[in-house]
Amino acid sequence: MTLAITLLRQEKAAPVADPFELINGGDVADDEVHVIRDDVVCTTEPKGHSTPKGASLLEIVLHAPGGFIPLWAPNTTLRWRFQEASLVRFVHPAAVKAEVEKLLGEAMLAWGDAAPIKLMQSDDAWDFEIVVRDSDSCSPQGCTLARAFFPDAGRHELVIFPKMFKESRVEQVETLIHELGHIFGLRHFFALVSETAVPAVVFGTHSQFSIMNYGADSRLNDADRRDLKALYTGVWSGQLKAINGTPIRLVKPFHASGAAPAAAVVLA
Repeated sequence: MTLAITLLRQEKAAPVADPFELINGGDVADDEVHVIRDDVVCTTEPKGHSTPKGASLLEIVLHAPGGFIPLWAPNTTLRWRFQEASLVRFVHPAAVKAEVEKLLGEAMLAWGDAAPIKLMQSDDAWDFEIVVRDSDSCSPQGCTLARAFFPDAGRHELVIFPKMFKESRVEQVETLIHELGHIFGLRHFFALVSETAVPAVVFGTHSQFSIMNYGADSRLNDADRRDLKALYTGVWSGQLKAINGTPIRLVKPFHASGAAPAAAVVLA
């Protein structure tokens, strides 16, 4: 697999001291979330337990709603655009776009050739919008840095909250690496929970140090890339059709499938 990402080229503008300066403040919302580390949470999926059903923590976790595992079909390119309405309260919206594009590009490059999809900016036939909020989303557990989505044929949002831009550059990139993991189909490291609405299954084994883990253990490593690449290689070759008895379903993005879930291919 090869990695390719096409990002929107912005018109050159004079540098500004703070590209994320807001015109006005905003409200704070509450969410039930996974705590990643002190004061930081992820709301892409519901809360879970650390060791459900006695499962080892040395496993990669996959999203499995409705009794199947949704993964992207071969040669998938997700088309994205900025949600312009989310930028109107920023003093320098063009600078916001430029900075977010850099972060997204670095996050994709970090996954290397393990990334199962490509990204392309498109204002017309788009699959997800990048939404940059003007206020934070916080709960008693902490504040959300970003929120993504899992593979399916619908239209989605990759949401970024202001608190992310207050973190170090490394933390900003790692946050988007983590959210891209969700977009690829990965759950949180300990998301194999006793849930009924959104169950999960496991594939492969690796060190507890994973970008889908939390705190000091949250870091992208070769095992993350190796497991992800092996997963999609096995599925696309037809050698891997189910994991732990759960069938795998290949899905196409909105622009390619017209958002018809029936277009998904079940590997049997």
